Amino acid sequence: MSRRLITELPPQCQLDQTFLATHKQLRPNRNGQLYIQVELADKSGTITGRLWNASDDDFGGFEDGDYVRVEGHTQLYSGSLQLIIASIERADPRTIDEAEFLVLSKHDLVRLEAELNAILATITSAPLKALADELLADGPLMEAFRRTPAGVKHHHAYAGGLLDHVVNLLRLADRVAPLYPALDRNLLLVGVLVHDIGKTQELESLQGFSYTDVGQLLGHVLLGLEIVDAKIRAIETRTGQRFEPEAAMRVKHMIASHHGQYEFGSPKLPMTLEAMALHHLDHLDAKMAGTIQLLQNEATAEDGWTQYQQSQGRKFYRGRG
Repeated sequence: MSRRLITELPPQCQLDQTFLATHKQLRPNRNGQLYIQVELADKSGTITGRLWNASDDDFGGFEDGDYVRVEGHTQLYSGSLQLIIASIERADPRTIDEAEFLVLSKHDLVRLEAELNAILATITSAPLKALADELLADGPLMEAFRRTPAGVKHHHAYAGGLLDHVVNLLRLADRVAPLYPALDRNLLLVGVLVHDIGKTQELESLQGFSYTDVGQLLGHVLLGLEIVDAKIRAIETRTGQRFEPEAAMRVKHMIASHHGQYEFGSPKLPMTLEAMALHHLDHLDAKMAGTIQLLQNEATAEDGWTQYQQSQGRKFYRGRG
């Protein structure tokens, strides 16, 4: 049987194929019996899998980030497709075609990184250019940047998702800045680069996608501030000159305020034009990407509408064509 992508799966479909396993959990049901819940992924999206009456041996048979062979069937539950697992076992990595699981190919990542570098090369402010160059010259940091998702669930939740998200924001910033001459384009571009840089430490990206200990304790906003502060100190040590305090303060404010509202985990509200622009562009790209993924992943409904989405307070119209 040929492989079917997750987005192509109908309800009541028998399956025997390989997925990438992430976010596995061993949970008790209402009767106290254990079951495994695991997110199963391919390049088209994810589906939640459940193995009822699971044992510790079943749970220990694979790890997050493993490719697993799954037998089972799909079913609708509360409007979403899930996979009821009959058996799950670690697959031999040598039999895996990773192209079936990667949203972004190696070629895509090279192209995105080249575009990132090209846009940032147009920065004309000396201190901001020095900061961007210092970040880009950090090999381990940029390696993590290339493989890290922008989130573990809601948007750009795939290897390279952070790079994809940042490059798209750079494109948006590059187009929006000329429309508002009062905006400092240089500052906005650097703010885009660094706003989520803490996710390279917040998220585990080598064995599936999950939160690191430091990510859970500090979060990517504080981690991003630490990274930028360390790079500013490195520039000062190398040049023997003080980094421009105003530029440093404004860049850090963009990191601290990019979530936009206190209830969304933002330590500060945006209080500069560049911080306000960054927040709204970031929100736009995240919401659009997340909703596009939702429309692709949710089981097809006959009336052309998705199920009600609690997180967004609405349902979405796909169309009836």
